[in-house]
Amino acid sequence: MLLAEQAAKPSSQKEPIKASELDPKWKYELQKLHGAEGLMRCFQCGTCTSDCPVARFTDNYRPRTLIHMAQLGLKDRVLKSDTLWLCSACFTCTDRCPQDVEVASVIRVFRNQAAESGCVPQVFRDQAQSLIETGYAFKIPELRLKKRESQGLPPLPKGNPESVRKVLKGVKFFEPKQEPIPNEQQ
Repeated sequence: MLLAEQAAKPSSQKEPIKASELDPKWKYELQKLHGAEGLMRCFQCGTCTSDCPVARFTDNYRPRTLIHMAQLGLKDRVLKSDTLWLCSACFTCTDRCPQDVEVASVIRVFRNQAAESGCVPQVFRDQAQSLIETGYAFKIPELRLKKRESQGLPPLPKGNPESVRKVLKGVKFFEPKQEPIPNEQQ
């Protein structure tokens, strides 16, 4: 069950935390990463969530919940959470936090770790693939190009996927993953 689905359920129906899910060292590892140094200063006041423009429109996204789960060491729940990707990076949470926790930066650290471990929603994978192939974040349909031409609009500038690939060289998310070699002795 997705964490977002759990968050929407009454507390009596939420999936309990199992001791096997806890990684007590993760919060300390996070604090060593640029952007997440203030993670443990969060005392769960809720200011980040109450001021978040995304949280106003969905009950699923709660920055405070993600930070609390990290403080508890629920690494897999945080990194596999679909709600992690809802942050608009507007920094309202960071600006309003009374403890000076850089909430948006902590979310970025979570996302980076999720991407490194392969936990990225398909929509972002598709967008990245388009960026690499065309130089644009979204593939522009041929029908759209023809409509522009029929309306006398100039052609769109050509994307430059070579430059995009050059800039993104070394970024793990954009490199093809090596498939594990199956064990012959199964």
